[in-house]
Amino acid sequence: MSDQPAPIRLRHALPFWLSLGLLPLAVLGATQGGWMVLLMPAYAWALVTVLDLLLGLNEENADPQTEEADLFWYRAITLLWFPLQAATLFGMIWWITRSTHLSGLEIILLMFGMGVVSGTIGIVYAHELLHQRNRLERWLGDLLLASVLYSHFRTEHLLVHHIHVGTPRDAVSARYNEGFHRFFWRVLRECPASAWAAERAKLARAGRPVWHRSNPFWRYGALQAGALVLAFGLGGWLGVGLFALQAFFAIWQLELTNYIEHYGLTRRLLPNGKYEPVRPHHSWNAPHRASNWLLINLQRHSDHHYKPDRRFPLLQTYPQDTAPMLPMGYPAMGVLAMIPPLWRRRMNPRVRAWRRQYYPDVTDWKAGPA
Repeated sequence: MSDQPAPIRLRHALPFWLSLGLLPLAVLGATQGGWMVLLMPAYAWALVTVLDLLLGLNEENADPQTEEADLFWYRAITLLWFPLQAATLFGMIWWITRSTHLSGLEIILLMFGMGVVSGTIGIVYAHELLHQRNRLERWLGDLLLASVLYSHFRTEHLLVHHIHVGTPRDAVSARYNEGFHRFFWRVLRECPASAWAAERAKLARAGRPVWHRSNPFWRYGALQAGALVLAFGLGGWLGVGLFALQAFFAIWQLELTNYIEHYGLTRRLLPNGKYEPVRPHHSWNAPHRASNWLLINLQRHSDHHYKPDRRFPLLQTYPQDTAPMLPMGYPAMGVLAMIPPLWRRRMNPRVRAWRRQYYPDVTDWKAGPA
């Protein structure tokens, strides 16, 4: 048992609680209106990017053998987040549908900000939770995904992305020169069907029909329907519209992150018809301190693919000669990705340098690094 007192462990974990600063900003935006409706995206994008510039990089690694008990205060924020987000989201729906001081544009911007919260924080926390074996954590992950109407992400992420990352089979591995806007609509089309096919195949291997009660899509549908019913009960059809609007913005935020994480990076097709194992160089990383606090080390993405069930405080970072590095953290890179010509100007040379470093023998990249 560790002799380190709990307050010290809490103090060490507190930077990863940076997300809590978004919730009072949601209340201010809803009650005051005006320019305050922009506080949430300003906090998540602008302030965190400024902090990245001021605080620099964090290239230290925690001991991956750290005991689970010593991670309590790190895990706590992911366990607390769902009730906090749900109270904020549904409270906002109740408030907006009964208030008259907000213009239509202010309401849209407010739900955009709420979508940034439920996408930047909520889905990132759901991602952490659904990778764990604890039943409570996996349920909290499901509830967070249901709150943005994107429950199939659990199946697509676990059964498709982690297996097929960096290959044509993985829809969310962004292709070289593919702009984000084209990527976004392609992923919206392909991923639900891909997730359904993955669950159908899994059930078939167990000798079960696709309509078997163990198919998680029935749970996904029930949880999403419950969220919509609650939104309707609180705000009628306007409440449902507000809920759907924040869900769309949250999904956009998620897929913006997915776009950044693997842009242009592919795995070699081996002579036996299989793809090479996933290596650290198949994910973009960003060791920027503040954005890793906000995103609970999601930017240490290479190690996540190496050890998917490793808890976020223990994710390792890699030197630049082992894993490719982004020039800025995810929030700033997300803004850049929204402007494809600027994105290509900044990232395409990095992809080409990556190709020369890891696959110097490949001359025809149209066929992939076969």
